[in-house]
Amino acid sequence: MRTIQFREAIAEAMSEEMRADESVYLMGEEVAEYNGAYKASKGMLDEFGPKRVIDTPIAELGFTGISIGAAMNGNRPIVEFMTFNFSLVGIDQIINNAAKMRQMSGGQFNIPIVFRGPTASAGQLGATHSQAFESWYANTPGLKVIVPSNPYDAKGLLKSAIRDDDPVIFMESEQMYGDKGEVPEEEYTIPIGKADIKREGSDVTIVSFGKIIKEAYKAADQLAEENDVSCEVIDIRTVRPLDYDTIIESVKKTNRLIILEEAWPFGNVSTEITYQVQDKAFDYLDAPIVKINTADTPTPYSPNLLKEWLPNSDDVIKAVKKVLYI
Repeated sequence: MRTIQFREAIAEAMSEEMRADESVYLMGEEVAEYNGAYKASKGMLDEFGPKRVIDTPIAELGFTGISIGAAMNGNRPIVEFMTFNFSLVGIDQIINNAAKMRQMSGGQFNIPIVFRGPTASAGQLGATHSQAFESWYANTPGLKVIVPSNPYDAKGLLKSAIRDDDPVIFMESEQMYGDKGEVPEEEYTIPIGKADIKREGSDVTIVSFGKIIKEAYKAADQLAEENDVSCEVIDIRTVRPLDYDTIIESVKKTNRLIILEEAWPFGNVSTEITYQVQDKAFDYLDAPIVKINTADTPTPYSPNLLKEWLPNSDDVIKAVKKVLYI
């Protein structure tokens, strides 16, 4: 094992798959000459050349459509969005072509393509650059949605996404690219659709994903030290397909569930998890399920307002004490 940054794990995953398969290429704004807006493709232009690491104009609709057509013709494109907020410009291609082409062609075309880039808030970037779109894309049959929270998961899941024969939405975070974590030197993959129990516990289950899961870790540490509360923290990693079984088995053990998500409270991933647990494990619940989301407003720019808008470890601690009646 060695310790590397999140951005390095992303670059390693792409580079390894491009060495193994000549049909894999990377396309997006600033991915080549600039080494990526967040340096997640550093060195790749030098190794693979401009035909496989391709700088594009600021034209998401165009290069998204081009890559879907390339996927239909046997390539395995990786499309980088500088932020998933910009994917809205190309969302017609993603939703109406990438997600539906296999069914609409009667199975004649696979679309082995990965759309990757940062999602959700990243400091003072304003309301139009700080939105979480996981639930938008997860609502679409035909798409797989992955949101890793650390370098190890990012590399293993991205390699699996590139090899997958279906379109995959792979969501990162500007605020995680510098995060460090242990990653094996040998090759590995992580199966899509399998959650990971990051911390075992017996009193309450906390489910989360992406960068906001760090607040769950902080809360779990503080609750263990100050209140002798044992929290089980589950990182779902894949939003679609979602590993309901791991969550439900945990709830059967702890009898309590809290879901922490960096998204608006209406119609999101935590709402879906809440329904599924109540449908399949209602008799095991000893307290109501608690959802923790952002405030139901556009993302503020002011740092003081932003701090209030985002969920934090204090919110998780309050929720845990609420369901434990302490």
